[in-house]
Amino acid sequence: MIPQIGFVEILILGVVALVVVGPKDLPALLRKIGRITAKARGMANEFKGAFDDMGREVELDELKKEIEAIKNANPVNKIKQELTDVTRDIDASSKD
Repeated sequence: MIPQIGFVEILILGVVALVVVGPKDLPALLRKIGRITAKARGMANEFKGAFDDMGREVELDELKKEIEAIKNANPVNKIKQELTDVTRDIDASSKD
């Protein structure tokens, strides 16, 4: 539940800020609030970017593992290995 602020609420906040802070200091206060907001947004974007980068790295690592698994699961290599084993067994039994 995000509270929504309408025009009337913003107007009331503006009048209260004008009375409390005063007309001279209000522009400086609004500038400071704007700078703080900009810094907060910048830090939030940097934080989000860092998480996105970590997510991409994790996805790349998983993709590399899958590629290695596919390379290792090559059926041609398995067949070659089995044929080599059978040939050794035949040679060993013919020598005996």
